Amino acid sequence: MGMLTRFRGRLRSEHTIPKLDPKLRDEKIAETVCLLSVLFLLPYCSRGHAPLLLSLGGWCVATYSCLVIPLLISANYKYPTRWLKNVFYKLPGLLKKISGPIWRVMLKLYSPLDRCERIFMMMKNISNLAIQLVFFMSCDRVLLCNFGGLLCPQKRITGLYSLMFYNVIAYCVSYIKELIEKEDWSPYVNMTTHSNIKHVAMSATKIVLEWTKAITFIITVTFTLLVFGLEQGLEHYQPTPIYTFITWTYYMCTERVFVEIFPSLLRLLRSQRLEALEHLYAPVILRYYTISISCLLALVLLFYGQLRFGFIALYLTVYLRGKDMVLNSLKNLRKEQEVLGKFRKASLEEIENCDDVCAVCLSPMKRARITPCQHLFHAECLRQCLNNSYNCPICKREYIFIY
Repeated sequence: MGMLTRFRGRLRSEHTIPKLDPKLRDEKIAETVCLLSVLFLLPYCSRGHAPLLLSLGGWCVATYSCLVIPLLISANYKYPTRWLKNVFYKLPGLLKKISGPIWRVMLKLYSPLDRCERIFMMMKNISNLAIQLVFFMSCDRVLLCNFGGLLCPQKRITGLYSLMFYNVIAYCVSYIKELIEKEDWSPYVNMTTHSNIKHVAMSATKIVLEWTKAITFIITVTFTLLVFGLEQGLEHYQPTPIYTFITWTYYMCTERVFVEIFPSLLRLLRSQRLEALEHLYAPVILRYYTISISCLLALVLLFYGQLRFGFIALYLTVYLRGKDMVLNSLKNLRKEQEVLGKFRKASLEEIENCDDVCAVCLSPMKRARITPCQHLFHAECLRQCLNNSYNCPICKREYIFIY
């Protein structure tokens, strides 16, 4: 009996499957979970116009996602793969090493296109007209389309008609604005500034030009009124109220005549927070508004499947507008804000102690800036003084800042 017992024990020890190391076992389980995760996510990445799950229906997508995705997240969280951890740990350093050379190569490749973009933006009238035309075409495709993003052939001309009428309105406004701001109504041109001798040729040219402008204005207004009164050629011009509101506000925010009027409207608000920087805040506000609307319309175009025109609209109406804003109006605003940022804002108690009066303009102060020598001024008054000298207008001390 003893021999049989020892023989059976020897057989069991030779044929017993050795136990795996717990770390090695968890690593194998983690690799299996990773492979299964890829397998379960394959239906989302199938070829064709739409993924495999979307072709089966919305309920199938929702049910499959609710069952599979939580399971995959929990499994990968419990059994994370070791090589994936190492990748995440080493990825930031690797990207930091690679990003420098890649960025320099991309800048070299992008530099010719950047020069072309800057030249295009310098041609204000042409670039503005091209961007307006693309935006109006985007509005035609989004706001006047049928279900599914298909534009009716009869409505394709709506954007061109709208842009033409808005241009006529802008021309009339600019001419009226010129008449209001005009100071010299004399039809004659003097030989020199301090001479009373009339220059005959220049005077005749000036009279002809002024009469030409007046006649052109009258003909333009009359023709526009006749077109809208008789409604000839407007059978396919069918703008909706929301279409008219969006296109007209966008046109006003991009046309030079209305852009020049907007800072004066901001000044009417008399907002102390702007600190008399309305002429710098105005173009930034207008650009933010136009870029936001353009981005929304371009995303809708991409959602409808109009990829080519959607990317063109994104590039012209969003990217180029944003780049122009950053390089010009936003840069100027930040420059002025940095200058004023060196002088801290005064509290209400400090303003009351200063008798609520600015020492430069002798006007009441609700908001003020404090100099290093403890003098209070309006932000606008301080900026005007800084343009002439970097010394305090009261004690004549030079401004010294300690950082």
